[in-house]
Amino acid sequence: MTVDTRTGTGRVVAPVLVGRDDQLRRLTSAVVGPPAVVVVEGEAGIGKTRLVAELAAHPDLAGRPVLTGSCRRIREPFPLGPVVEALRGVGDRLTGELSPVTGSLRGLLPELAGVLPPSPEPLEDRAAQRHRVLRGLTEVLRALGEVVLVLEDLHWADEQTLVFLSYLLAAPPPGTAVVLTYRGEETGAEVREVTARVADAVRHDHLVLPLLDAAQTGVLAATILDTEDLTAEFEAHLFERSSGLPLAVQELLALLRDRGSLIPLRGGGWARRALAELDVPPGVRDPVRERVGRLPAVARTVAEATAVLAAPVPVAVLAEVSGLAREDAVVGLDELLVAGLLSETDGQVGFRHLLAAQAVYGGIPFGRRQELHARAVVAVRALDPVPLGQEAHHLRQAGLLTEWAAVAERVADRASELGDDAEAARILEDVLRTAPLPPDRRATLAVRLGWAAGQVLRPPDVTDLLSDALAAEPSGLARGQLHFLVGLMWERLGRHDTTAQRRSFVAAVTDLGEAPQLAAWAMASLGRAVDPEVPLAEHAAWLDRALAVVPAIGDPVAEVFVLGKIAMSLCAYGDPRWAGLTDTIVARTAGRPRHRQEVHAYRSIAEEACVAGHLAVTDRLLAAALAAAGEDDPSPEPLHRCRLVALLPSWCAGRWSDLDREAAALLDEYRGRPSDRVTPELVAACLALAAGEVDTARRDLPQVVRRAETLGLHDLLPLPVTALLRLASAHGDPAEALTDTAGVVAVWETKGLWPLAVRALPALTEAMVLAGRRAAAVDLVAGVGSALDGLDAPLAAAALPHARGHLGTDPAGAATDFLAAASAYDRLAAPYEAAQARELAAARLVTVDAARAVAPLRAAIDAFARLGARWDLDRAAQLARGNGVTVAGRHRGGPHGYGAALSPREREVAELAASGLTNQRIGRELFLSPRTVEKHLGAALRKLGLRSRVELGTRLTPDP
Repeated sequence: MTVDTRTGTGRVVAPVLVGRDDQLRRLTSAVVGPPAVVVVEGEAGIGKTRLVAELAAHPDLAGRPVLTGSCRRIREPFPLGPVVEALRGVGDRLTGELSPVTGSLRGLLPELAGVLPPSPEPLEDRAAQRHRVLRGLTEVLRALGEVVLVLEDLHWADEQTLVFLSYLLAAPPPGTAVVLTYRGEETGAEVREVTARVADAVRHDHLVLPLLDAAQTGVLAATILDTEDLTAEFEAHLFERSSGLPLAVQELLALLRDRGSLIPLRGGGWARRALAELDVPPGVRDPVRERVGRLPAVARTVAEATAVLAAPVPVAVLAEVSGLAREDAVVGLDELLVAGLLSETDGQVGFRHLLAAQAVYGGIPFGRRQELHARAVVAVRALDPVPLGQEAHHLRQAGLLTEWAAVAERVADRASELGDDAEAARILEDVLRTAPLPPDRRATLAVRLGWAAGQVLRPPDVTDLLSDALAAEPSGLARGQLHFLVGLMWERLGRHDTTAQRRSFVAAVTDLGEAPQLAAWAMASLGRAVDPEVPLAEHAAWLDRALAVVPAIGDPVAEVFVLGKIAMSLCAYGDPRWAGLTDTIVARTAGRPRHRQEVHAYRSIAEEACVAGHLAVTDRLLAAALAAAGEDDPSPEPLHRCRLVALLPSWCAGRWSDLDREAAALLDEYRGRPSDRVTPELVAACLALAAGEVDTARRDLPQVVRRAETLGLHDLLPLPVTALLRLASAHGDPAEALTDTAGVVAVWETKGLWPLAVRALPALTEAMVLAGRRAAAVDLVAGVGSALDGLDAPLAAAALPHARGHLGTDPAGAATDFLAAASAYDRLAAPYEAAQARELAAARLVTVDAARAVAPLRAAIDAFARLGARWDLDRAAQLARGNGVTVAGRHRGGPHGYGAALSPREREVAELAASGLTNQRIGRELFLSPRTVEKHLGAALRKLGLRSRVELGTRLTPDP
């Protein structure tokens, strides 16, 4: 420790890194072999920044620039702030010709204007404009060659920074190593998700910095104090007080040094994060406050002003906020710099550690804090440019709420202009919940909040704020938008009151005459089969009204979006017009959606077409949507939603390899969003039954059915209802399942959803017959057949004979129906249902003509084995054994093992990787998550003895 001989105080910083040798070795090893990504995780004060500083000084990185940017707790309305901070000083290193796309960075990085090419023509589509900026930033990194990009404190990252990281980490430039730090306890799923998604060809490590143990704490103390005379008792007490947190050790030792004593402090130990409201462990808070309290008055005053400012500022700002004469402020500042509490960088001064700043801030009396914040407002307004985020923060903390609301609105404006909807929503929600606003202003801001929140991956629940604004009775378009946004927000959040949601949309239509796009969108929403009390005729009337309004929209992208919503509902009702509208959408977009709204149209139609049995259409639309969502939109949300929909055709077409993992991954990604989780929940439950996990299926299927019914997702219900009824029938007790699904069947009838629900008709018929309700089952099948006459319902050709087979009393006749159903299922690419129908046919034929039963039974068993449907396979194999039909034995030790050879899926992934496709692109081709692709590719490389995907092309050979 460097000591000032006049005061006995000094900086309490360890001259060597303690307890981090392994982490530094791993970090350096990864960074010197770019492309690489290393995540450094640890709590506040654990030493993340110190570790990165040691990396920058490491001899293995000599001559390689380390570019550092930090996310801030008080954010400015400027997205990509840490990235800009890291890159703004690289102009002298950009000596070669840059890609034209880097011209899009001129507004973002004016410091590089001298080396950047001219700005390209602006794009109308905001997502495309953002995408171009991401490309430009990546190209700058590429042009820098071998470089280390360090982004610290990602737990405070804005959404655009995370979007950039998602883009960069998917395919980083070959010379770029990325180091990311964050506090694990404050980091949300979005950050973890982005940092976990790294291309397989990129070196990747995740370091979690632990607390120091007792021995390491002693070593750290000894190196700081430059002594070997510490007693075991002192080391043990220091460890107890600090819990091994390096920052706490430093601050405790600084206090001891200031006291001129090396005896341990008295009193009990401290529990980390015991005072969560301060976010400062007492082991840091108490020593820091005592250290500051021992300083001269001018130093204490400057420390308080610095804590209030929260961000590094010029000395002039610090002097103004402290209220001291400049010469006195400088004296106090020097005391704090010598004491090691503050640090200076490029003429700006701030606390060396955030925890120390928070400790000082928490000790300032409330009235004094407000006074300091009021001074800070005046001081930061004198800066050029004015940091709006800081201005808003200080206004609010000063209690100047009216002024704060006006500035905060400007901050939100800036965030919206730059595409940072999450930040805009956060600010606007804060204003609406806190500031005194007149009714008309409240309505205007509530509308803006509703639109911003609707764009966020995990939207905040702001329906109460929208409703409060409505209660003030705004006029005209604002009222219509608020009603509409309430309905949309309920939909996004999975609210259960579908009747109230419908009322919101109906009320919106009345006031949206000036906005035909929104009016048509509201009408299309009313055309969806959500509210169980509304008959089909009313839905159809709303869809017709929406179609009539579409030509008045005038925006081609918005028209495609609304047409997609109309087409998906028409498909659910079996109205053949859906196919014509789909052709129109594909023609208008040339088969390749480019905007998020166009991707939504493709995805929505694909989902409904899948449940209806149009799998070829589904695959075509979904492939186009996946390609566009992954390549042309920097936000992860469109791609994630396409992956949600892709679960359905994978289940229906029997593409079950890794489907359970993909469903589990999406369940994790969409936690907290009930309506979005239903799809992976129902697929997981259906897979559990097919795999023979009967207890899991018996637990999960009724829950999924109830949840989907409550949320009004009646179009998805045929899948879990079928599985639930089949399970109940197999166990000889279908009555309870029939009772549980009676409401669902009634809604299908009311809504005219039999084009979709006919999928469940065979299982429903079987359950009714077994429950002694044969006559009702006969009427049901006849009624459904009549209802589907003339409608577009491809599944009817298979499901109706399948259901009639269960009604048949003549075994041979029933078998004929089942075999006809199996052939129809084959044409529809529905292998699971086809195998079920053949098994049922065989079960009837063995009683009248055993020889004829052999072929369908073996075909069913083979299909069940290929699918991995063990529940069905066991049942079919038992039928075979009981009737003397010889079948191949099946492997009972778990999934089929391939040993050192590649499994079919591993080979498929490896071949696509060898062709040059990224993990993300392979995932779109095979309907898998990038994480699952990475697993298969890793297994393939391991089996082939390869280290990288580059070697795959020359080593892939056919399996023997």
